Amino acid sequence: QVQLVESGGGLVQPGGSLTLSCAGSGDSFNYYAIGWFRQAPGKEREGVACISAIDSSTYYSDSVKGRSTISKDNDKNTVDLQMISLNAMDTAVYYCALNSRRFSSGTDNSDDYDYWGPGTQVTVSS
Repeated sequence: QVQLVESGGGLVQPGGSLTLSCAGSGDSFNYYAIGWFRQAPGKEREGVACISAIDSSTYYSDSVKGRSTISKDNDKNTVDLQMISLNAMDTAVYYCALNSRRFSSGTDNSDDYDYWGPGTQVTVSS
């Protein structure tokens, strides 16, 4: 059984940066696409970044493109999301998710992901 746990959230000032980390257990990240999603109060869940299984190709939503970097460490079984130039619109609960179909490509569709972490809160405020 795959389990995911996010860490790294917190209170950040506008213009600041942070790195979210997703740690997995139960299987190796080598074979699976991993996505980062976020959900702000009153809004739908949004896919912000993902990394594919085979070639580690990446995708970013327009809302974070140019300000975010997703990376995978197969040895540590972690996927990080680095974010810079944060603003209030980035305030949300951030979730990582795993697509259990081996060698899958990353997508921003939450329906493609089968395992989810509990989420970590990111609040951007002065």
